[in-house]
Order: sequence, then C-alpha cells, then structure tokens
Amino acid sequence: MKPSSVAHWRLFLLLLCLAWPLASEAHKASDSYLQIGIDNTIVTARWDIALRDLDQATGLDTNQDGNLTWGELRSRQQQIWDYALTRLRLTRGAQGCLLTLASMGVSTHVDGRYVALDISGNCPRSTSALKVNYRLLFDMDRQHRGLAVVNLDGQAHSLIFSPDSAEQEIGIVSAWKTLGNFIAEGIHHILIGYDHILFLLSLLLPAVLVWRDDSWQPHAGFKVALGDTARTVTAFTLAHSVTLALAALGILRIDSRLVESAIALSVIIAAANNLRPFIPARRWSIAFVFGLIHGFGFASVLSEIGLPRDQLAIALGGFNIGVELGQMIIVALFLPLACLLRNTLTYRIGVARFGSVAIMLIAGYWFIQRAFDLAI
Repeated sequence: MKPSSVAHWRLFLLLLCLAWPLASEAHKASDSYLQIGIDNTIVTARWDIALRDLDQATGLDTNQDGNLTWGELRSRQQQIWDYALTRLRLTRGAQGCLLTLASMGVSTHVDGRYVALDISGNCPRSTSALKVNYRLLFDMDRQHRGLAVVNLDGQAHSLIFSPDSAEQEIGIVSAWKTLGNFIAEGIHHILIGYDHILFLLSLLLPAVLVWRDDSWQPHAGFKVALGDTARTVTAFTLAHSVTLALAALGILRIDSRLVESAIALSVIIAAANNLRPFIPARRWSIAFVFGLIHGFGFASVLSEIGLPRDQLAIALGGFNIGVELGQMIIVALFLPLACLLRNTLTYRIGVARFGSVAIMLIAGYWFIQRAFDLAI
C-alpha cells in the first residue's frame, strides 16, 4: 500500500474515532415542560419530566430491567416529588410560594414517556414580579433545558431555563426578551443536533470541489464556493422553516420515530452522494427537499411547550434566526479551511471521501437505532 493511501486510511480512522461518540448523543435533547398558572394567590402547575432523566437522577428502575412500571413510579412518588421540589422555587415579593403535589401520572411526548406532576399551591398576595428558580438536572446535564409557559395574572410568558439562566423574573411582558430566549435556543439546538450538523457537513464537503472527469477536482475559488454554500444553506433554512411552522402550529404532525429515522436516512443519502454523485439535482435543491424533513425534527422543541398564540410568531422567528446563526457558525469554521485544502489529496480523498464514509456509518447506526427502536 502506498504511503499516501496509508495516511488517508489513518485519517479516516481518526475521523471515525472522533465522530463516533456523537452517535450515542444524536437524539432529542433533554427537556422538561412546565406550565404555571397564578391567579391572585392561587398556583396551579403541570410539570412533565422525562422518565429517563428521573431514572438517571434518582434510580427509579429498582429491578434494573430497563422497563419502568407504574408500580415502581407509584412506590417512589415521594422521592420523585422531593427531588423535583428542591429544584423549583417560586418567589413573589419577599416570600416563597408554598407548593404541594396534587397528583402524579404519566404522559407521552415525542421522545417517550414522562412523569406528569400536577402541582397546587399558594403565593403571598403581592403585585411584585414573580421569580422562578429552576435547577432540574443542571448538575448532571448542562445541555438540559426547562421549557416553561407562565400565566401570571392573565398574562402569558414563555421562558427557557438553562444553567446560565436558572432564575428569571417575570414582570412586564417583553417581546424582545422572548425573541432573545428563542434565538439562543435555536443556536443551542443546532449546535447539539449532531444529525443536523452531519447533514450540513455532507453538503459542505464538496462545496469547494467540482465533479469532473469522473472524479472530484478543486473548485475555482472561495467566491464560487461561498455562493454555492449560501444557496445551499438558504434552501435548507427556507425548507425547515416551512415545516417547523406547520408542526408548531399543529397543522401537520408526523410520528417522531418516522421523522428521526428519515433524518438519519437523509444524512446517509447526502453523504453517499459525495462518493459518486447519483442525484442529478444541485446541492441547494437536495438541501431544500431534506430540509423539509429536518424541520419536523426542529419542531419537537416548540410544539411540546404549548406556547401562547400571541407569542408563537416571536418564538418561531427567534428560533429560526437562532438555527440560521448556528449554521453560519459551522459554515464560517469549515469553509475557509476547506478552501485552503481543496487542492490537496488529503482533503479530496482523506476528508471529503473518507469523511463521507464515516458520516454514512454513523448515520446508518442512527437509522437502525431509530427505525427499529433499539437501544444499541
């Protein structure tokens, strides 16, 4: 074997080793859903927390069989409530609100089963702003988010809690604050959405190349590559914005298992097309078609929150802006380096070809895991 071939295979194995840990992380990010209503001094709330998260935090699966039963949950009801209560605090004025567990059940969201805690309580009589302190799972998973809608004296507020914004104060409704929250969440979602990132990289790998004489050859230059990339990313954004809006508005729903499987399949197809182009369409049209599928994946964040209608447009706009900014970060990091290396065999074979193979293997793993509901 030629030394250059050995180097390419070593690069391929390095790419695979670096990327493979991402395979186990490509699922819907950890979220909980909190709805709080405060009318004068009366508090009513519903808090949905993923069973897998609670099991990780408190060890609910007592017999370690991987299947949580209602009996196991019911026997640990006090433990669940004690764990949750220490991680949620409402304060109005100088005093905290008294919260108690009214009932506990099980709900189903797009990514599985959740414990549903129905909460009642009382806040002190006050016209002061409400402070919500949320610290669920942050000590275990800094990617966790608390997605909340708080109805305070007839005004609805959308909040997103993260380790850096664990306490928020609710006073006058601020459209700018809501917009900022969802822009940040859009950036966060694309940067931890490894399946979306690998799909985007599959489209970017040949952006500095052109298929000529039955092989990939260096592209004319950075300006041409940038224009092609801009069209591709814009098409992807427009497409996922359409389906994201349709899903978030409840107009069109598709089973999450089908969506997640189709997203993995889109990554496989996009990467395979880099080995030897078999899709006659341009990359921007491929990005648009598959972007429609990815939009349903993005929608899992917004559709589960139960956003007030008067804030839905702001949330959708902010989230889309955030996703676009996240994509621009990836493009800004990748494209200049790819353009510098486009004339080398290391890029054309080691990165573009072997990188596409590595992406196909990882996406194939995801597809099997999702399509057949396997905990591989």
